Amino acid sequence: MSHIHEIATVTSKGQITLPKPIRQALGIDVGGKVAFDLRGSEVVVTKADSEEHEDPAIGAFLSLLESDIKSGGHLTSLPDDLAQAMLANFHHAVALDEDIVGEVAL
Repeated sequence: MSHIHEIATVTSKGQITLPKPIRQALGIDVGGKVAFDLRGSEVVVTKADSEEHEDPAIGAFLSLLESDIKSGGHLTSLPDDLAQAMLANFHHAVALDEDIVGEVAL
């Protein structure tokens, strides 16, 4: 691929228009997806291969969780009464649009 250099202006909403020569070179059409990768002080824009976006914070959290599960360092058993209550309600149908009865603390 030949070298293409284009400049885009950032709007007040933080948006840019991907220049036409870049869209054409990457084969991106209306509704197409692009990925942004920050590498040091550069942003690399590529055509997105999949529809899924991986959040780096979630990825880091899942890695931490996986290592905790493997080591067993921060895991404990559920209290017996909680485990029994969960099992007792396993097949209990729930209507998500019903009003909540009683006090709720968040």
